[in-house]
Amino acid sequence: MIILKNENEIKLMREAGKVVALVLEKIETSLKPGITTLELDIMAEEIINKHQMIPAFKGYNGFPASICVSINEEVVHGIPSSKRKIQEGDIVSVDVGTIYKGYNGDAARTFPVGAVSDEAKRLIEVTKNSFYEGLKYCKNGYRLSDISNAIQTYVESKGCSVVKDFVGHGIGKKMHEDPQIPNFGRPGRGPRLTAGMVFAIEPMVNLGTDEVQVLLDNWTVVTKDQKLSAHYEHTVALTDGEPVILTTV
Repeated sequence: MIILKNENEIKLMREAGKVVALVLEKIETSLKPGITTLELDIMAEEIINKHQMIPAFKGYNGFPASICVSINEEVVHGIPSSKRKIQEGDIVSVDVGTIYKGYNGDAARTFPVGAVSDEAKRLIEVTKNSFYEGLKYCKNGYRLSDISNAIQTYVESKGCSVVKDFVGHGIGKKMHEDPQIPNFGRPGRGPRLTAGMVFAIEPMVNLGTDEVQVLLDNWTVVTKDQKLSAHYEHTVALTDGEPVILTTV
């Protein structure tokens, strides 16, 4: 069941989303060769705690950290570690969630570290742009799969592939609510969109195959062909007019 949010609930999610955005901004400016993924996690949790919010991921289904940090061929759900150091030329995907007065915010970015390859730059740009292609359909009257189809069509037109094993989702009092929002599919299907819906739209895009696998830690997802992957996500509220991105400063 899709739970519609009222104006006050969306305001609370906006507050959660602002802190998500602050964390991502801080991490982007702090990324440099030699920093560990655990240092990034500690940095994120300090910011979340400073704003008297709760890190949404910590303890979620047993996840041990406050953020997910996934590097290069890692798609999502990378576990921060004191042993994992960022290197020049890496691309680093960071996923952040917060809880404010019982409501969630969720967003992700992929950042280049130093001089990265042209194909890595292009992948990051394609992933970001695909989100905005999907956002065009977050309006009254469209169907849910119109978002999905727009993302897939754009990504594949650029010679990349969308991950199909992991999807976007509704969000509110729970991190993951109905509906699931795939980044692929035929248009004109699924629920009709209406004001009050709030979605976490999150294309995960690979340079090579769309096939992925989960590592032995039971969390980290990697591309099967070991080619690069990127991630871009915002929490978005549907209104009677244009959609509103909640995860910005």
